[in-house]
Amino acid sequence: MSTLAERITTLFEQGSSAPRDEARDAFLRLRDELSLGKVRAAEPDPSSPTGWRVNVWVKQGILLGFRFGDIVDMGVAKGRWPFYDKDTLPVKRIDPSSGVRLVPGGSAVREGAYLGAGVICMPPMYINVGAYVGEGTLVDSHALVGSCAQIGRKVHLSAAAQIGGVLEPVGAIPVIVEDDVLVGGNCGVYEGAIIRRRAVLASGTIITGSTPIYDLPNGRIIKPEGEAPLVVPEGAVVVPGARHVTQGIGPEWGLSVSTPVIVKYRDEKTDARTNLEQWVR
Repeated sequence: MSTLAERITTLFEQGSSAPRDEARDAFLRLRDELSLGKVRAAEPDPSSPTGWRVNVWVKQGILLGFRFGDIVDMGVAKGRWPFYDKDTLPVKRIDPSSGVRLVPGGSAVREGAYLGAGVICMPPMYINVGAYVGEGTLVDSHALVGSCAQIGRKVHLSAAAQIGGVLEPVGAIPVIVEDDVLVGGNCGVYEGAIIRRRAVLASGTIITGSTPIYDLPNGRIIKPEGEAPLVVPEGAVVVPGARHVTQGIGPEWGLSVSTPVIVKYRDEKTDARTNLEQWVR
């Protein structure tokens, strides 16, 4: 992969003047490796402070695919449902032997995304290029897995959960949801936040890279430091909350702003409730 990485980096740095056919070929090679899960936009790295390493060249390669793709008619049924997109980014074809269930009803997965064995996709949902979805994960109706998002094993992305994509800047860490996480309905995770394994996000919780989290059991406020991403601790149970505005005219008007709050850490009772999803598999 080092040769492909060097080739993509060189082509990316050349911008729009890069040789078109060579750039397309490099992207198609990368797309195949992403689809197989052999290459990832970010991967576990014990030596990193966050436990994850961003592969900048992978993001660069994906951007080549957008830059040098041609917009073509991708419609189906003889034009009855016309769609137009880059020819470098077709819909992914699922191998039936993988055990992946792509349930009928309007879902789409772009080629260049990886779906592990036993992933379930409930309609309508969408998984974008560069995303990695680990084995046994459930992506429920109206859920989004954005570009380069990394989703672990046995994760439950509930209905209308939004996992944002972070394609640019290329050096930024994408959104990462580790193993055994439950993301409740209408949750949003954006801007390269990391959700550690076994965490639970209650319905309606919004996490961004700059959102402070109030950890009640430990009496602390979790904030990102410097260029580091925001990290939701392992096993944390996070609910939507609010805090008073203390500046300006905020106190006089009685204003408050929304904020995520850790109310507890996962225990046997929480596990019993999250295990109910096993009945759908």
